[in-house]
Amino acid sequence: MDLKELLGNSPEMWLLLAAPLGLLLLLIVFFAGGGEQRQMTKRIARMKRAHGEKPTPVQIISARRKIQSGPLPGVEEFFKRLIPRQEMLRLRLTHAGLETSLGTYILVCVIVGVAVMIAAAIFGMPLLGAALAGVIAGLGLPHYVIGSMFAKRQMRFIIHFPDAIDLMVRGVKAGVPITEAIKAASEEIPDPVGIELKRIIDGIRVGRKMKDLLEETSKRLDLPEFNFFAIALSIQAETGGNLAETLNNLAEVLRGRRQLKRKIKALSSEAKASAYIIGSLPFIMCLLIYVVNEPYIVGLFTDPRGQFMIGGSLVMIGFGALVMRKMINFDI
Repeated sequence: MDLKELLGNSPEMWLLLAAPLGLLLLLIVFFAGGGEQRQMTKRIARMKRAHGEKPTPVQIISARRKIQSGPLPGVEEFFKRLIPRQEMLRLRLTHAGLETSLGTYILVCVIVGVAVMIAAAIFGMPLLGAALAGVIAGLGLPHYVIGSMFAKRQMRFIIHFPDAIDLMVRGVKAGVPITEAIKAASEEIPDPVGIELKRIIDGIRVGRKMKDLLEETSKRLDLPEFNFFAIALSIQAETGGNLAETLNNLAEVLRGRRQLKRKIKALSSEAKASAYIIGSLPFIMCLLIYVVNEPYIVGLFTDPRGQFMIGGSLVMIGFGALVMRKMINFDI
């Protein structure tokens, strides 16, 4: 029995089912889409009115911390209790550059899963299959989006970070302290480099050690390029030496790494295109046969032997795709 059989053709029943979901989606769009930023802006504005001056870094950090529970604390706390290993998920959100609370992310996953489940049921999928599709979409789609945001953020950081180091080198050569050089780079270089360097400067202003701040930023970015920078500053602070020359050499190394990555991408593009074509051919041929001669291929999906063959084929295709991925991807 599917959802259509349960609800029939009554528009009122479909409206009764869709109304709560639409209300929840509106809440998510309104609150999660910048609600936390609006709250922080209002708190900082109240601080300005109260103190008559620009808020200090300590006050700004306090304002940020007070909105970490998110706009729907009761609902978010309920969902947060249902998931294990929350620190890893929170770290993943931080990697993507999001300040969204963990409960908001879980609530979005639930809404996506419910929306996909209802959509699948409306198109005639059985309830069990629709529920399975909802679970897969609710867990996989937000996870994929966060991973994609993380990869794009890393790429933007790698592109702009050597320019930030060059700016620091010029400041150090001019006799400016490294903290002031980092501050100048945070103001001149676009995000995400600028915002990460600004966090380091804000931490130094409130009395924290640069070494601890660099370690936290390294965990947040998870990039070898920034790890090199943090190690160089830590060693120079302990042993001394020509910091400008060290940072200049580091910038050249980072640019060389980026050029090498681009060269590898260009050389492996043909192999990647071949892998995509070979991997998609079975699905394209199956679709073409289905369009040209539907009865000829329907038995493959309805007969248990055909289903077994499909399962084995998917396993072999997945194994072959994994092998090709390992062959054409290189770590530098």
